[in-house]
This record gives sequence, structure tokens and C-alpha cells, in this order.
Amino acid sequence: MHPFQSFCRDELTRMKDEGRYRSFAALNKSRQQFPRYTDAQGRVITVWSSNDYLGLGGSDVLAEAAIAAVREHGVGSGGTRNISGNTPAHEALERELASLHGKQAALVFTSGYVANQAALGTILASMGGNWHVFSDAKNHNSMIAGMKNARAKTIFRHNDAAHLDALLAAAEPGVNKLVAFESVYSMDGDIAPLAELAEICRKHGALSYLDEVHAVGMYGATGAGVAERDGVAERIDIIQGTLAKAFGCHGGYVAGDAEIIDYLRSAAAGFIFTTSLPPALAAAALASVRHVKQATELRARHAEGARKLKDAFRAVGIEPMPSVSHIVPVMVGEAALCREVSRLMLEDHGLYVTPINYPTVPRGTERLRFTPTPRHNDAEIAFAAQALASVFRKVGLLRAADDAA
Repeated sequence: MHPFQSFCRDELTRMKDEGRYRSFAALNKSRQQFPRYTDAQGRVITVWSSNDYLGLGGSDVLAEAAIAAVREHGVGSGGTRNISGNTPAHEALERELASLHGKQAALVFTSGYVANQAALGTILASMGGNWHVFSDAKNHNSMIAGMKNARAKTIFRHNDAAHLDALLAAAEPGVNKLVAFESVYSMDGDIAPLAELAEICRKHGALSYLDEVHAVGMYGATGAGVAERDGVAERIDIIQGTLAKAFGCHGGYVAGDAEIIDYLRSAAAGFIFTTSLPPALAAAALASVRHVKQATELRARHAEGARKLKDAFRAVGIEPMPSVSHIVPVMVGEAALCREVSRLMLEDHGLYVTPINYPTVPRGTERLRFTPTPRHNDAEIAFAAQALASVFRKVGLLRAADDAA
């Protein structure tokens, strides 16, 4: 046995002992019935943790666009964009995304992770690597991966504009500065003070890089994200987003100044050397973005569902974490117990909600993460709250006297 095999065995044993071993629920997604899936026994399971935030992944709008593109172009893209994987749908999608964010240009990648890693990594390797990057303490792993080789990296306290201001003021003279942050933080559900952060970046001549992955489609008049909602998009240099969450499709992108985007198109290895999105996905994503721009009523129902779920939890004596967004996390605080709560929700009540454990969140802050969609109805919301209260009582996280129901 090679030493690496022994290492893997020992690490997997440790993960299982700590309750961090990752297993996947065997659920069959239904395009028509989402968020109701079926398990291996044919039992209907209501999913509460999908990132298909608006429930568009199975919509006729996307399906018909994808089917038409498959019939015309086939399934695979045939190569990188430079070789043979460029189609009118890719170019139209990029124009639509640039328009969505009020930017000159956009570039589509194979995923949001790749977009962050490739864009940030390429920028921070440019200009002789003379960059100092300032990163919010809770930035996503994909952003951290893109910053890995920065000459200097400083972490500023989460959503703390004053701390960022002080750190930028103390930065080495003559260094290029980049500030990276998110709008909606997906594990806590809080939202960054974008106007303050953008102003501080301008004050210190720093390039601003905003990840709107968990906000695009859901915030702002046309679904362009929190930057649109807060009226600061034009003050953000680079906006990154995904097509795989609220837009119900797949892929990621960055939008910004035409010359910056053109440079990334010509220099980012994660774009140049990767087979492009299949034409069907590009076509479906294009149809989705155009649809979502007009879907104000859908966004309103989505926000209302999140509010109702938070209220339902409080009504049964469970206080969700202080989220101000559509994400509704509920603290458990211990990895094995978090997995057990998730298991009981599925087995006893037919509800699937993902346990979030280390390293996604710090040890001791393990939680369940609920993401209500416009397709979860009021009865399902009430049932989820009652079910969670029942499970919490069963595992000792809620006393009967605490239960307000």
C-alpha cells in the first residue's frame, strides 16, 4: 500500500468520527414537481436546500431553449472558445450579462468557481505581480483560490468597512490594490455594505471585485444583484456572478470594463484552456437572464417565502440566524449532531435540508441551511417548521417549554 492510501484511509476515518464525512442523498429531481423529489423507494421528498433559488431549473423557458439548441448544435461544444466552442449563443449571453450589470463587457466561464479563480488569479499575476489584495474574512473558497499567489494578502474583518479603510490607508505605497468581497454571504445570509466598500475602494485607488453569486436574479429591479438594488453597480469595477443558482442553469461569468474583460479573455488560463459551455446551456442561460429581468413578481414571492419561513421558525421557538437575505440558516453547533438532525428530517419527515459543517463553516458553528423558493407553499413552510421543532426536541436542542407552537 502506498503511503498516500494510508493517509486517505486515516483522514476518512477521522472525518467520519468528527461527523464531517460527506455523503450524498440519493434523490431524483423532478422538473415538473420541484422542489419535490423522490427517493430510491419512491417516497416524495421536499428539498429545502437547493440553490435553484427561483425554481427555474426545470422551467419550460429554459428547457425549450436548451432543447432547441441541442437540435441545432448538438450536445457538446466541441472545444474551447478559441478552437471550435464559440457560438452565437455564447456571444449573445455575454452581451446580455454585460447589459444586466450595466457594464461594457462580460465573459462566461464554465462555473462560478472557475470564474473567480481564473479572473482573480490572472489579475493578481499581472503587472509584475505587484498587487496587494484585501479580502473579506468570509469570502468563498473560489476567491481565496484565486488570491493564492498574490504577493501580499490582507484579511479585513467581515463586512467591516472601517477596518478595510484603515488597512488600505496603511498599505505599502506604489502597490496595486484590489479589494474582494461578496454581496450575499451564503452561509450566514448577511449582506455587505456595498456603498461604503465601493467608496473606500475609490478613495484609496483600489480595484473593486464583487461576487454576486448568491444575489443575481433575486435583488434589484432587473435581478442584477445587490449592487443594482443599492444603486452602486457603476462604482464596482468587476462584478462576478453565476448562472447556476437563481438563473437555474450552469456556468459563471465576470462583467466589467471592456479592456479588462478582453484581457481576461486573452490571458486567463481557466478560460483559454477549458472546453466551453455546451451551446444548450448557453442558450438556456440566455433565455433565463432575459426572463428573470422581467420577473419582478417572482422575486417578490421569493422574498416573501423567506420571510414566512423565518416567522414560522420563530413561532415554534426556533430562532434562525440573523439573516437579512433569502438564506435561512439555523444553528446547531456540532458536526455529528447537525448530520443527525438532517438525517431525522429526511427519514422522519421527508424533508431534505443540507447539514453545513467544517470546512464550509468554522468548527462549532455547524448549521442547517434552508433556502425557500417561490415554489414552496405556505403549508410546506408551516410543516417544515413543525418538523424541525420535533427533531430539535428529539435531540435535545429544544425543550417542550420553549416550543411556542
